Parts: sequence; structure tokens; C-alpha cells
Amino acid sequence: MPFALLLALDAIACGALASYLYARDASPAARLCIGACTGFAILGLVGFILASFLGLTPVTLALTALVVAAPLLLLVRPEWRKRVGADIAAASSNARRALARPRGAEMWTLVFYLAAAVLFWFLFGRAMFERAGEIYTGVDNNLGDLPFHISIVTSFAHGDNFPPQDTEFAGVRLTYPFMVDFVTAMFVRAGASLQGAFFWQNFVLALSFTGLLRRWALKLTRDRMASFITPALVLLSGGFGWWRLLREWRANGAPLTTFLMHLPHDYTIGGADGLYKWGNALTTLLIPQRGLILGLPLALVVWTLWWEATSDDEGEKGETEKRGKEKEGRVAASAMRRGEGKRKRSRRQETLAEERAQSSSVESGASSASWLSSFSLSPFPLSPFPLPPSSRMRMMLGAGVVAGLLPLVHAHSFVVMMGMGGCLALLFRERWRAWAVFFGAALAVAVPQMLWATSGSAVHAETFFGWAFGWDSGQHNVVRFWLMNTGLFIPLLATALLWPVRAPVVGRRLLLFYLPFTLCFILPNLYKFSPYLWDNIKLLFYWWIASAPLVALLLARLWKERTLVARVTMAVALVLLTLAGSLDVWRVVSEASEQREFERDGIEFAELIKRETPPRSLILHAPTYNHPVFLTGRRSVMGYAGHLWTHGLKYGEREAAVKRIYAGGFEADSLLYSNAVDYVVVGPLERYASLGVNEAFFERYEKVGEVGAYRLYKTTRP
Repeated sequence: MPFALLLALDAIACGALASYLYARDASPAARLCIGACTGFAILGLVGFILASFLGLTPVTLALTALVVAAPLLLLVRPEWRKRVGADIAAASSNARRALARPRGAEMWTLVFYLAAAVLFWFLFGRAMFERAGEIYTGVDNNLGDLPFHISIVTSFAHGDNFPPQDTEFAGVRLTYPFMVDFVTAMFVRAGASLQGAFFWQNFVLALSFTGLLRRWALKLTRDRMASFITPALVLLSGGFGWWRLLREWRANGAPLTTFLMHLPHDYTIGGADGLYKWGNALTTLLIPQRGLILGLPLALVVWTLWWEATSDDEGEKGETEKRGKEKEGRVAASAMRRGEGKRKRSRRQETLAEERAQSSSVESGASSASWLSSFSLSPFPLSPFPLPPSSRMRMMLGAGVVAGLLPLVHAHSFVVMMGMGGCLALLFRERWRAWAVFFGAALAVAVPQMLWATSGSAVHAETFFGWAFGWDSGQHNVVRFWLMNTGLFIPLLATALLWPVRAPVVGRRLLLFYLPFTLCFILPNLYKFSPYLWDNIKLLFYWWIASAPLVALLLARLWKERTLVARVTMAVALVLLTLAGSLDVWRVVSEASEQREFERDGIEFAELIKRETPPRSLILHAPTYNHPVFLTGRRSVMGYAGHLWTHGLKYGEREAAVKRIYAGGFEADSLLYSNAVDYVVVGPLERYASLGVNEAFFERYEKVGEVGAYRLYKTTRP
């Protein structure tokens, strides 16, 4: 475990240090968030390249840690040491002051991150947990995904899966973006437990995503309140599913507190009529779809750099000052109309001045790091290639490198980055040199990964595409479907975009920057981009993230109107926007839901397999989602058909062969030989999977061992 901890700290610290090359005004806390996601992505990519030649051994881990630590060489220069030291000292001072005398913005920031940390601690603690020697998940949507991700992790950690084959369909290349699971495998090989590696990686990346989401919203809106509201809108996303709770509670007759402690199902997804499909971001996406928990923060790093690199500093400053003066004039006039006294008007003007100062502090953050914007890296001997002296170019170069890490992390995220980047390059074509730097860097890093992943792939691409109007609405009216799934979000987004021109919520530049992200909503409502139509949400969710700051800005403006009606409207809207998602999160945290993944005998049987079989053995077992073989890292003849279908693999012929082998007919021996099967499992899952197991047939083979009702046979080839 200490080695695993050192490996993680090495990646985070060095990723944060490298951010000084391209993130000009990030705070120390933001740099840690950037360092967590970029450090883990680079750790995985470097580790995978080395492990492909050396295997995932202690030597590979040590060499990877050494390569990832390369940014430490930056500290050779006194300018870098001075800047980093000053940031660390300032962060320590701010932390001590916030803890000793919490007040104002510092207090709310501290409360925000403490609340997020507590929530993630309990939530991810339920994503995978052990009890009485068995493995469970407390997230219903994680039931099939957790064993799948475990199979990938163990294939690298215990199965020597290099070059990686599909863990549920041996013999074909693993095309599923596996980098987040490979990093988990590195931590397991470095001494962490499987459960601990999952938990700590998820916990750190969730905090990273939250911090970067708040920073992204603050950059876009220049509004501190909106930056706090945005993560709530994203992490507690949901629609009108809470209405089902009211109906069920009335029918149940139990006290509300009792009913809330035993919620029967989720309220953002599911239902007998199939109306609710959106799901909550935490329980439906970040926990089950593990690639997103690394892909999303990387995307936010890129978006923030785009926003900064395409800005016109003087123009933005003038626009901010103009908005501040207009707001001051409106508030002063309102105060005079109400006949308020001189003291109250003065207090409001002071508040406005403070808000303008907070807004301009984001804009002028570069001045606090002016040494960096004026320091040319071109002659720096530690750079692997000359960097352009322009701060804008450095930001776009950094954005390109970060975006280039995405293909093996989360392919959908990479598609979004390239698509949105292309649209923004057209809209902000006056920065064409900066965009050329971005695309050049992104493709230089990404293309080798893409070529490797697609070479020899068995994926049938035609299964990924087709017309599908209204996403996964089925027979439901599309307008009603989206209203019930997203609640007030779309109406409030439209209000923010269409607010009267005299005092718009969304400025012209922000509107222009946001415009391409509407395609992440429009296209998935017209076309499917995966065999499983619901997976279009991996594109739709990027529209939600891009839209959340605009909705948050509208809510913040309502609150600052300082009228009772406006503030009550804002509070009610915020509650309704997050209530359904909060119910789903609460259901997990309150331990109202749990599903057993692997029972005690199955886990012991998996240990027997690891002891008695070589790492790259091919094992035949029932094609189910939670077979104990997935705990061993060994290759499977065929796993869960649902996973294979969503990954674009055609499995019908192999599925028929599995059934014929277990039936023990005259062709069973030849099928075992032709499929190169090394071992066969006969256990409870095989007996209950309608395979018609002929146990007498397998008694002819050598029995390697058994645990409870599980038996492992070694095949004898002619």
C-alpha cells in the first residue's frame, strides 16, 4: 500500500507542477485538481507503454513513476521554485485563516469542499464494499458494470493481458477505453487492495471533477454564487422523478422520514413506463461508467483553456466594468424609488463594489502570474521541444496535449473535444494560429492511440450508427419526455439565453462560446452513436455540463435581485432541479439499496483459479455478468452478452458453441480444441443458466479443484 500511495502522489504532484506550463492563473487548489486527472492519465499511458514490453512488474511501476516525475526538473530553475514556493505558502496561509476565522467567501468555499468530500466518501464507499467475505455494490446501476471493470483491472494486474484482449471475448482486441482501469490495476500491483484502489481513485477524481467544474463556471460567469450552484446542478442532476416519491409515500402511509430511509428505487431513471432515462450523474454515470470519471475533468481542463485562450483581455475587462456600472445604476435607481435611506443605499453600493472586485479578480489573475506570461520557455533546455513564447499559444498547446490523452480514457469525450474544437475554431477564427497549435498537439498525442486501438479490431462499426429521433424516448411524446427527465433545466436555460437584450444574463461572447455545445443535445436526439441507444447520454451529458453555468448564472441573478419573490423563486427552482438526483444519491448513502456481486464460495473459487492456472489461461464458463472468473484476470471464452452487444461485437456463433460444449455432445471435444479452451468451470451459474450442463461429460477431465458447488476442470487436447 505505501508504494501505491507514493505512485498516486507522484502522479498528482507532478501533474500539478506541469500545469504551470499552460494554466496561467490557476490557484494551488485548482492545480491539484488539474494534477489529479492529468497525472493519472499520463501515469496510465506511460505505464501501459512500458508494461506492453516489460509486463506490469515492480520494475515497470518504478520506471513509470520516474518518467511521470519528469516535471520535477522544472524546479532546477530558481524562477520555478520561487513561484511554486509562493503558491504553497499562500495556500497554507489561506487554509489556516479559513479554519481559524471562517467568514464570507472563504467560509462558503470551505463548507462546499468539505460537503463534497463527505458526500463522495460515503457514496464511493458504497460503490464496491465487502461484507462477510462477499462483494457488494450499493448502486443499482453498477450491478453489471462493476464486474466488467473488475475483469479489466484483474486482467492487467493478475492476467498479464498484454497486448490486451477483450476480457469477456478472448481472441479479439480490447477496444473499450480502459485507461482508468489500467491505472487501478497499477495501484493493485503496487500493493493496494482491489476495493481500496477503486475507492481512492474514484474519490480523488470526483473531487478533481468538482473543483474543475466550479473553476470552469467561475471563469465563464465571473459570478461566485453561480460557480457554487453549477456543481450542484451537475452532480445532483435529475428531473421530475421526485413526483413519483410523493405518490408512493401517500400510498405507503408511512411517515416521510421512515419512507426516506427505505427508498424502493431510483427516481431519475427507470419506472414501469420507461419514461425516466436521464439518470443522476453520480449514480448512473460517474460510478458505473468509470471512463467518464477521468474523461470529464480532462475535458474541463481543455474547455477552460479554450475560454482563456480565445479571450480578449482588454475587451473582457471593459465588458465587466460596463456590466458593473449598469448593475450599480439599476440598484441605485431601485433603492431611490423605494425611498430607502442613505445608509442602506451605501451598503448596497459597497456590496456591488465587492462583487466587481471579485469578478475582476478572475480577469486579472494573470497579473499575479505575470512572471509566467512574460517568461519565454523557448530556450528552456528541459523542454522536449521549443514552446512558443505567447501565453495564448502555451494554453492551446496544453489543451491539445490534454485532449490527446482522451482516446484510451474515454472515446466519446475525445469525439466531443474534436467536434466542439472544430466549431469553436470557426467561430473564433481570428485565433486560427492558436487553434492550429491545439489540433496539432491533440492529434500528435491521440493518433497513435487511435491507430493502435483500431488495428485488428473486431468491432462492427455499422452497429454504432442509425437514425433515432428523440433519443431513448420510445413511444413517449418527445417534449414531455425531456421535460420529465430534465425538469426545469431546459426552461431555465431558454430563459437565460432569451433574457431581454437590455440586461442579458448571457453575454455575447459567452453565448457564442456556448453555441456549439447545443450540438451535443441536437445530434444525439437525431442519431444513435452506439449499439445501445441509451449510451448517447455520454454525448448528451456534455451539453448538460456546458449549459449548467448559464442556468446557475440565472439563478444567481434572481438571488441578487434581493426581493422576496425573486429569492423564493430561485430557492424553489434550485430545490426542484436537484431533488430527484438528491433522492438517488441519498438512497445509496443511506444504504437503502445493495446488490451482491460475488458470494463467498465464488471468491474462494477465484483464488483457487489464480493459484492453479497460468495467468493467460482461457476459461470456459457461463456467459453471465458476475462470474467469479472475472476476479482472476484470466481470459473468458465468452462473458455477458449484453456487454458484448453494446461494444459492437457479434457473438452469436461463439454463444452457440458454448451451449454445445456444456451439453457434452459428440462435437464438444472438438469445440474445446478449436476454441483453445484450457479450463472449464462447472458451478451454480452454469447449472442455472439454462445451459443444460452434462456433468458426466466433464467428469472425464482432470478436476483441478473445487470450492463448494464450483468445480474447475482442465481440458485434455488431442
